[in-house]
Amino acid sequence: MSSTSQLAKRFREVLLDGLWIANTNFKDQLSEVTWEQATTKIGSLNTIAMLTFHIDYYIAGLVNVFEGGDLEIRDQYSFNLPPIDSHEEWENLKSKLWDDAEKFVILLEQMPNSRMNEVFVDEKYGTYLRNIDGMIEHCYYHLGQITLIKKLLKQKESA
Repeated sequence: MSSTSQLAKRFREVLLDGLWIANTNFKDQLSEVTWEQATTKIGSLNTIAMLTFHIDYYIAGLVNVFEGGDLEIRDQYSFNLPPIDSHEEWENLKSKLWDDAEKFVILLEQMPNSRMNEVFVDEKYGTYLRNIDGMIEHCYYHLGQITLIKKLLKQKESA
């Protein structure tokens, strides 16, 4: 299996359908979350909706680069989630994440292995491999947060 295929498989596992590392994935964790739960603040933690937006923001930014565009994302905007006030808005946010994740996987699978060692946009960002690996690790980091926030919400609801 090529490097890009392996990376695409790892990315798919954390976002869409895997169980290997965390025994869960974003799609599984978000499937039963209501919009009210997604927007409920627990202490100083980000909400589930904010974390969902945050991850999609970065995935969409990398997809844009993979498609030949510029790197337009900025850390300062990565939590600028518009208000979620309905089931439909929450479902739209999740659908955007799934669509962008699928695009990411397809584009990565089509990428030649030789690109993995090329500079990603600018030397200060390192290589494509570094950025793709970083995206996978970033997803697992926030997947863990979402899992814990869901447990805290369940405790709060049953109290």
